[in-house]
Order: sequence, then C-alpha cells, then structure tokens
Amino acid sequence: MAGSPAPFLDRPLARLIALGVALLCIAVLAWLHRVDLLPARFAPEVADDPFARCVAERAGEIDGMLAEGLIDQPRADLFKSRAEAMCRAETQG
Repeated sequence: MAGSPAPFLDRPLARLIALGVALLCIAVLAWLHRVDLLPARFAPEVADDPFARCVAERAGEIDGMLAEGLIDQPRADLFKSRAEAMCRAETQG
C-alpha cells in the first residue's frame, strides 16, 4: 500500500485549482457589486448637469419626508415624478 499514488483531490495541484476557483468567485462577486463597494467612483457626475442636480436635491427632500413618516410610498413616487417634471421645465426653458 505504501507505493500507491495519492488520490487527485489530496494532491497540491487540486488545492491550487480550488484556491483559483475561490479567488475567481470572489473577483466575480466584487465585479458584480462594484457600485456598492466603490460608489463614489462609479456614481454618475451630477455636478455638471443642472437637471440631475435639481432632481437629486428634490429626491433627497422627498426621501426625508418619507423617512419622517410625513408621506407614504405612493405619494413619494408621485412627488418624485412631479419634481422631475418641474426640474425638466426649469432647466430646459
């Protein structure tokens, strides 16, 4: 029995392959969640666009009202759509 070769899964090459697969899985998960991990790098530039800046400001105010319990979710959605229309009207003419 001393001369029989070790099974493949007990060899160092199999462990290196398993390590490679694990690292590949971690890399894929990091790529899929890159916006969650590095939001500032992948966030759209809103500083140069007056429409995006206006919508972001209004949406922040509406989200604050929603968090305080002053309005419910359907009303917040309605307010956001109206704020978007208002910002579009202000910035385009």
